[in-house]
Parts: sequence; structure tokens; C-alpha cells
Amino acid sequence: MPTRDAGTARQRRVWDKAASSYDRQIGLFERIWFDGGREWLGARARGRVLEVAIGTGRNLPFYDPALRVSGVELSPAMLAVARRRAADLDRPVDLCEGDAERLPYDDASFDTVVCALSLCAIPDPRRAIAEMHRVLVPGGELLLLDHVGSTWPPLYALQWLVEQVTGRSAGEHLTRRQLPHVEDAGFVVAERQRLKAGTIERIRAAKP
Repeated sequence: MPTRDAGTARQRRVWDKAASSYDRQIGLFERIWFDGGREWLGARARGRVLEVAIGTGRNLPFYDPALRVSGVELSPAMLAVARRRAADLDRPVDLCEGDAERLPYDDASFDTVVCALSLCAIPDPRRAIAEMHRVLVPGGELLLLDHVGSTWPPLYALQWLVEQVTGRSAGEHLTRRQLPHVEDAGFVVAERQRLKAGTIERIRAAKP
């Protein structure tokens, strides 16, 4: 059984390797599968915003320019792309390298925490969501977008088969569901959507 640090190191290597081609590869999926998801996140973000696993910064164009945005990312190579995107957008964004399972921020530091298409690959999503809860102020909101196990059994079975390969090779899980972890962490779910045969889930939840 790999240790937490070993799993994190593997994910860093996977995403460092993928960084140069990630935007090109994800673009098609976003058009046909995740369409509207980033706009949904950006429209709901408020105040001091932390994006966990910000990747190459693909959400940055959708945040209100008046928001104070910070981003944390495990992969230095992905973070370098995000820095270039922020510069191209002329957006002042506080970007730092860090682990979603051990966020480098004080308690109650943010009004909104965003995580998009990333909990599927974070080794311990339960721990990561608990960290998101910790850094939110009381009354702050968590915004999640991720792919999850389908509500249609034949498609779920296909996801499970693919996951046997992607889980071992890249730590990518297609059948995870984050909602139970969100509720277990103490969040109150205010909005939830399942789309694309239940394979996409959007969650807005508040820290009491």
C-alpha cells in the first residue's frame, strides 16, 4: 500500500508530464462533456477565492475581475502555465505550489473555495475536502465540479473498467462521488446538479 507522500509524489510526476499538452487535450472534453461548468463556478464565486488544484488556470477567465483570487497547485509545471495565463489575462492572482491535502493557508482565510475536475485524482479526497472546510470562513461556500460515477448502470460499468487502468497509471478515478465527503466534512449542500447521464456533478455547499 503506497504511503500518502508516495501517492502525492506520483501525482506530481503525472501532472508535470501532462502540463504541456493538458489544455489541448481537455479542450474537446470541455466542449462536449463539461460545457458550462467553469461559467457555473465563476458566477458563484464571491469575496476572497481559493482555487484548489488550479492546474493551468482554465477557470481564471470566468472569475469576476474584482475578486481576490488565490490558487494552489501540486505540479510546478502546471503552475507555470497558470502563471502565464494569469499574466495574459492581466489578472493579479496569488499562485503557490502546495498539496490539496495540506493546504498552506490559515484557518478561515477564504470566502469561497473552488475545486474543478481535480478531486477525481487527489489521492485522499476526504482529507482534501476537510482542508477546504478548514480554510473557509463560517458562512463561506465550497464550489465543486467533477466527473463522477454515472447514474446509468451500463455507463457506470464502462467507467469502472476504464478506471482499472487509469487508477493504476495516473491515479485517475472515474467512479468517485464527492457528495458524501462534503456532507461528512460538515458542509450544508445548497445546490447540486447531475448532468450527462449523471457523470458530471456540480455542488455548492456552505460551511455553517
